[in-house]
Amino acid sequence: QVQLVESGGGSVQAGGSLRLSCVVSRYDYDCMGWFRQAPGKEREGVAIIDVDGTTTYADSVKGRFTVSKDNAKKSLYLQMNSLQPEDTAMYYCVADRRTCALLGSRGLHFQAGIYENWGQGTQVTVSS
Repeated sequence: QVQLVESGGGSVQAGGSLRLSCVVSRYDYDCMGWFRQAPGKEREGVAIIDVDGTTTYADSVKGRFTVSKDNAKKSLYLQMNSLQPEDTAMYYCVADRRTCALLGSRGLHFQAGIYENWGQGTQVTVSS
């Protein structure tokens, strides 16, 4: 069974930074990324990275967040800078065997229901 284990969440003030990490037990997934869910809201896609390293970001985080991966460490990362209170949420690591390009061609890359594999989540809280 695939395990995705996130870490790195915490509490910061607005303008601060955090780096989330996700270790994937089986590293044979083409599309990996991050979703988040704030209280009372639906899960939303934040950033994804394809097998070839191509990245896609939600408009709300462009220029502030950077998704990356280290194949040797079987790990996925999310560097979050200039954090704002509206970034407060539980952040989840996701993985899929299909490429992000394929999911994107069908408009599915930021649809939570598409991803079968999820981590347990790590909480990010940003205070003003």
